[in-house]
Amino acid sequence: MFSFNMDAAKADVARDLSPFIILYKDGRIERLIGNEIAPPSDDPKSNVQSKDVKVPSRQLTIITLTFLVAEAKVIAISVDYRRVPEHPIPVPYDDSWAALNWAASHVNGDGPEEWLNKHADFSKVFLAGDSAGGNIAHHVAMRFGQEKLNGVRVSGIVLINPYFWGEEPIGNEVNELERVLKGISATWHLACPQTSGCDDPLINPAKDPNLSSLGCSKVFVAVCEEDLLRDRGLLYCKTLKKSGWSGEIQIMEVKGEGHVFHLFKPTSVNAVAMLKNIVSFIHGQN
Repeated sequence: MFSFNMDAAKADVARDLSPFIILYKDGRIERLIGNEIAPPSDDPKSNVQSKDVKVPSRQLTIITLTFLVAEAKVIAISVDYRRVPEHPIPVPYDDSWAALNWAASHVNGDGPEEWLNKHADFSKVFLAGDSAGGNIAHHVAMRFGQEKLNGVRVSGIVLINPYFWGEEPIGNEVNELERVLKGISATWHLACPQTSGCDDPLINPAKDPNLSSLGCSKVFVAVCEEDLLRDRGLLYCKTLKKSGWSGEIQIMEVKGEGHVFHLFKPTSVNAVAMLKNIVSFIHGQN
């Protein structure tokens, strides 16, 4: 579910883009999903404890990645890309591309990370992300399709509730409150101030004339029944299939769940089922 309060009651709030971010008139930014990394410290004023601390698993969204690594028997690299609005698009795309290049530096076994030198199979690389991360994974795969990296083969991408949008409402979007639709549009313009609008291929890949150059051979897209972005994920699959791209598309729709539910309920029946589908996708033929 998405909830936007475009007329925030607080006098010091410049723009309320819940459930993602709140901008204050004094320039402060409050993130409602995700936080900056806080370094360890012995200073009690920092509110960070660094020793013998039990952290409830429900607070660790990284647990989903841990489950995937354990189930799929893969090596995962989590990209700490710089985030909007402080670093507008294309910075997150460029940071993620740089991370892929860093990984590729291990192809010949002489990279800076010995674990990758010894164990990584660069002929079978997957890019994955949820929400905005799904958008980023798509665009990194698009760039890979044009530029390539020596010794690296991107086999596929995994997009969970990908953050795609468009100018004209489609599907269930037509039944949504106007303020919610405007809120998503406002979020995109905040992330990419130089955008041409919500039909910019960066947010609406269905409008990308070069979609067929996607640089992988298979795509997994997970959408959720109660997610407002559901129809955009389905449109992405439909458009990709018609674009001339010759790969395989696998779609999973999760009933009764909302946007990135797996981050909040990583051990739920639906989250585990989605994980198993992703594992099968990764280890399938192609």
